[in-house]
Amino acid sequence: MTASLKGIRVIDISHVIAGPLTSYYLAQLGAEVIKIEKPGSGDVMRANKESTPTDSPTGFSSLNAGKKSLAVDIRTAEGANAIRSLAKNANVFIENFRPGVVKKYGLDYESIKKINPQIIYCSISGYGQQGNWSTRGGYDQVIQALSGMMMMSGPEHDTNPIKVGFPVIDVAVGMLGALSITSAIYRQEKYGLGQYIETSLIQAALMLMYPFTTDYLTDQKIAKRLGNKGYSGSPASDTFRCIDGWISTAANTPAQFKKMMHLLNLDEICSDPELLDLEAFNAINEGFVIARQPALVKQKIQKVFSENSAVDLEVRLNEVGVPAAKVRTLSEFLDELIEGTNVTAPFMTFKQSNKTIKTAGLGFTLDNGAQLTNDPAPSLGEHTHELLKSIGISEDQISKMLAANVLK
Repeated sequence: MTASLKGIRVIDISHVIAGPLTSYYLAQLGAEVIKIEKPGSGDVMRANKESTPTDSPTGFSSLNAGKKSLAVDIRTAEGANAIRSLAKNANVFIENFRPGVVKKYGLDYESIKKINPQIIYCSISGYGQQGNWSTRGGYDQVIQALSGMMMMSGPEHDTNPIKVGFPVIDVAVGMLGALSITSAIYRQEKYGLGQYIETSLIQAALMLMYPFTTDYLTDQKIAKRLGNKGYSGSPASDTFRCIDGWISTAANTPAQFKKMMHLLNLDEICSDPELLDLEAFNAINEGFVIARQPALVKQKIQKVFSENSAVDLEVRLNEVGVPAAKVRTLSEFLDELIEGTNVTAPFMTFKQSNKTIKTAGLGFTLDNGAQLTNDPAPSLGEHTHELLKSIGISEDQISKMLAANVLK
């Protein structure tokens, strides 16, 4: 089965998570991704310590599997020239340095465009390429603080900022980068045109909060901290304590709400005008449940849940058509995925020197496994010699560059 992006060459001078995840998607879809790394140390993700010494730990491997590694110092004339030579026959160029940095080495969009007018060039940054903050360093938790994301997380009536517990913005940027590049590849293939693409942690944060962002920009509606409530605001779209843990339910619509109240023997709530907006509740075109006294409705629901098992209620609620799930840890959920009895996921595995790396895949599947590649992440500089020879650099020149620490 021919991979979707077979024949596409990508030059990637990005590092850490956002840029490497962008090119990881392209590599898994069949593109030849040439990862440019600093000689001697490489991508900072290689520094993660593991019980068995390796320069390709799990964190690095999961973001860079299927790529080639060229360890060359882009700050030197020889190193920058080598990158430009590779870019002459490339389709895509990715960088995630602070704005202005790569221009110093002649690796910015305008410089690469001069030698390859059809290039698709993607710049990833923290704050965008323009504006007073553009030269600031951008990190996931800092952008969570700046963008309002921290103030949207955490308990409903708390005022302390709460960070999302994983690098959600970094990962979202990687997805946005891959999406925009694949659309540009189609344009390049069909019309022979290049494309400059810019995405940033700021843009990703706004997209992750898209409904709330739009509400404010359009109607100046200020989002309230929801805690563990669902987006709908229904009093039965929340998280409740049970005798064996917590359960999250999503009875958003009147139909779902009625089913949940019936199962909990709380039918009387559905006809109480002091508790619910019955006009909205009984409307022909049903929307979300609107409570007149949400705290009291939640209190009644919570009393029943506190006397029952989350494991049992998860099954019973789903059987009657009310989405619900017992709150689990990531490890508990992944163990269930591994068993594959309740839900399946498209795991991907590949051999990485001393271990087998198992990932959650790409977030989608293609028929016949067309996106799957089982190549491991490269060791630092593994393809340096091969790639430099391909652009006409002689053995003697390569030896001199190695001696000068321009290469590894």
